[in-house]
Amino acid sequence: MKVRRLTLSALFIAVGVLGGTSIYIPVGIAKCYPIQHAVNVMAAIILGPFYSVSIAFCISLLRNFMGTGSLLAFPGSMIGAFFAGILYKKFRKPITAVIGEIFGTGILGSLVSVPIANFIMGKSVGAVAFIIPFLISTTGGSIIGYAIIKVLQSKVKTILNSI
Repeated sequence: MKVRRLTLSALFIAVGVLGGTSIYIPVGIAKCYPIQHAVNVMAAIILGPFYSVSIAFCISLLRNFMGTGSLLAFPGSMIGAFFAGILYKKFRKPITAVIGEIFGTGILGSLVSVPIANFIMGKSVGAVAFIIPFLISTTGGSIIGYAIIKVLQSKVKTILNSI
């Protein structure tokens, strides 16, 4: 059972790293990279909070090593994955994982990113500087993850029962 969870985690990490560097949706002047958030929602539903946070951390770490991510990926993705996993675990409804991802990344993750940008990255930003871009990205990705889960719902139940 643990081998299946680790294998699925590796698959999610690969999809997150590859998709997070190449797939984006233009939204006005911003580019929305939704794959991380879709992975967070799906991992939270299928594997739970511990694995979803671990997957988010690994994706952020690999993207930073590759030079395709920033330090801001850590708080956004990990907080969103945590809330998605916790809310899904409590209510067992996929929409709660979406709500957790959007709140965790779009609100809390963006606010936690401010001191990281100011003190570690040396960029002076205000308290709400990241809320709109983070919300755009996480909303798009969360909806994609939710749609994939809904389409594959019977398969997800089979996966959940086998893990």
